[in-house]
Amino acid sequence: MNQELPIIGISMGDPAGIGPEITAKALAEKSVYEICRPIVTGDAAAMEQAALIAGVKLKVNSIETAADANFEYGTIDVFDLKDVDTKSLIHGKVSAMAGNAAFEAVKKVIELAMAEEVDATVTGPINKEAMNDAGFHYTGHTEIYAEFTKTKDYTMMLVDKNLRVVHVSTHVSLRQACDNVKKERVLAVIKLAYDTMRNFGIADPRIGVAGLNPHAGEGGLFGWEEEKEIIPAIGEAHSMGINVEGPVPPDTLFSKAKGGQYDIVVAMYHDQGHIPLKVVGFNWNEQEKKWSSVSGVNITLGLPIIRTSVDHGTAFGKAGKGTATHESLLHAIEYAARFAVQRKLDRKQ
Repeated sequence: MNQELPIIGISMGDPAGIGPEITAKALAEKSVYEICRPIVTGDAAAMEQAALIAGVKLKVNSIETAADANFEYGTIDVFDLKDVDTKSLIHGKVSAMAGNAAFEAVKKVIELAMAEEVDATVTGPINKEAMNDAGFHYTGHTEIYAEFTKTKDYTMMLVDKNLRVVHVSTHVSLRQACDNVKKERVLAVIKLAYDTMRNFGIADPRIGVAGLNPHAGEGGLFGWEEEKEIIPAIGEAHSMGINVEGPVPPDTLFSKAKGGQYDIVVAMYHDQGHIPLKVVGFNWNEQEKKWSSVSGVNITLGLPIIRTSVDHGTAFGKAGKGTATHESLLHAIEYAARFAVQRKLDRKQ
């Protein structure tokens, strides 16, 4: 194993969902070990069970510190939290035990990254109901990361091929999302988008900002948020030398970005950004009654540590069957490794 490769911590996700089995499938790919040294945070017994479900021949190495990892292809190094009773675990069912295990796996991978024992983190899918049943009242991964890294300005970025989207708000009601469209927040997200694209190697990123209302408000006829909040934020970004356009009507903005007019898009709320990404990356095959592709990566911007994630949920309907695709997880691992390598290069300069 190349000691120069970044160490990537992967939280297994909710053990009642597809997280552990797609993790096993991903780590059965030799290409993963050519770009990074992976460690899974979670339960070793659950990962052994997942490998059997996934139909991959992998051993599980239970470890208590990152230094105990072997990083050998054919073996999954699991930072064993010993918090899943596999005999009582029911795949596809919400439970407090599974919610607790999912939360503890995320918390541990954050701790490892903050202690610089891993170079980047990748998160498997969690079930928010199960996590809340376990007593952890978070709306999603992003909020957990923000709290445990003490981060104030952060946002979610979704990526599929050349389409990239960041969000002004994510896991809140639509009513609250509208209220969250404030100049300061829009400007902060534009700046996060700009800095991230610069880190991608794009010298002068082209940023498209979505309107909140139909036709981007039509000069105030369909809403006032563009005139009072979004346009002033764009104007201030212009004064900073950022190449930003908008507000662009949401019904055309994403087609322009997909075609290459923008390097990244600022969406105003969760579904405004998620729907176009998933139309591109998620493809349902009605004849075979399954997804032919589930691609896309979720990246949290603004954190002091690197975090990427799958762009899908726990898929309880597929859990325990071994049929779930690991495509999105592979992409998330690839992005995490890429970011980790770039961060090391930046620190050397």
